[in-house]
Amino acid sequence: MFGRKSSSTDAVTAHKAALKALHDNQRAEQAAGIREETDTYRELNAAVHEAEKHVPWYRR
Repeated sequence: MFGRKSSSTDAVTAHKAALKALHDNQRAEQAAGIREETDTYRELNAAVHEAEKHVPWYRR
């Protein structure tokens, strides 16, 4: 009754993976001296926002 649904767990996993990819890209771009938003950043950021739609706020 109060257990988590597998779809919710899958959504959280997808969100965490998207967020990790965004942060890894951020570190790589900062190390390369890139300070403006790149196309890669925009794509990864959009993926994070899309994944967030399926994750409750208290699990982000």
